[in-house]
Amino acid sequence: MTREAYLNYCAGLPGAVVDQPFPEDFQSWVARHWDSRKWFALVMKVDGRDAVNLKCSPMEADLLRSAYTGVRPGYHMNKTHWNTVYLESDVPEEELLRMTEESFRLTSPRRPKGNPRP
Repeated sequence: MTREAYLNYCAGLPGAVVDQPFPEDFQSWVARHWDSRKWFALVMKVDGRDAVNLKCSPMEADLLRSAYTGVRPGYHMNKTHWNTVYLESDVPEEELLRMTEESFRLTSPRRPKGNPRP
């Protein structure tokens, strides 16, 4: 999957925005929740390759790292809860999108019980 296609996918998730928050860094993009501004994906260059940092549960993080060579501990992130996934690797596109949706879910703003969305 290309970086552009991946960023378009992220921007299409409900309530998501994609931007470049780092001055003078034109290779990194952040996909975040519009309302809370929490990141769910950081697209960047790692060792000259396009990669994305995605949040995941600790057990899933270890499982994915053992299943795919294209999944590594999170680059410059908490390595227990974040993985770095190379966009062009042995990770199937469907799995990359599933991991993205899980990261989106895990970083979604928590709503108090009994306080539904407006």
